[in-house]
Amino acid sequence: MNVAWRLAWCGLLAAVAQPASAQAGIPAQVAELLRSKVCLGCHQVDTPRVGPPFRAVAQRYGSQPQALEYLEQSIRNGGRYRWGKLSMAAQPQVSQDEARQIAQWILTLAPAAASAPATSPASSPAANKP
Repeated sequence: MNVAWRLAWCGLLAAVAQPASAQAGIPAQVAELLRSKVCLGCHQVDTPRVGPPFRAVAQRYGSQPQALEYLEQSIRNGGRYRWGKLSMAAQPQVSQDEARQIAQWILTLAPAAASAPATSPASSPAANKP
């Protein structure tokens, strides 16, 4: 899929998406990033959209030792087949600092039990790559 077309499509979805401020618990600075970088075109906090809900991402990766760096890189570089058949396109319009802010916020959505380190190699972020 053409990156420009995908960004336009996500922008259209974001226009009809529930405003970030209406989604409970998103700090204003993060809400503005999610809106301006069209994250909400494909993701919501608790509801599946095109991509997984942010809370599901936090549950999957929250207990990983390198989760912050992994999510930061996933936001900027995209990924394939981690959540089914759809792939996340690279998001070059998101700076490294912005990706880190978004990833840090996503990880705050992880359940309390996710703060314990993972012990299974199969649960590591590298194991979830195709």
